Amino acid sequence: MTEVRTNSSSCAVLGYILFAVALFALSLHTLFISGPAMRVAAREHLAQALADEDRSFCEQFSVQSGTTEFAACRRELAMVRQRQMDRDNAAAQGF
Repeated sequence: MTEVRTNSSSCAVLGYILFAVALFALSLHTLFISGPAMRVAAREHLAQALADEDRSFCEQFSVQSGTTEFAACRRELAMVRQRQMDRDNAAAQGF
């Protein structure tokens, strides 16, 4: 009868290699398949959140959605957000 000997260090190395391969495959899946879908969902969520904030803010001042005043209110809020983003970017760059 043939005796099979297993070297525990070779089993550990094989385990690490299999773990690394599985981790690499998961990374590729996230990068190419899940990643783009998650970015699209995040953009849609942000757009919806901004629309909700705009509606809530403008309606506080009795500006109803669907009117030209509401469109002007949303444009002004977009400009405020842009100026804030510009200030944040400048601060991040050390200015």
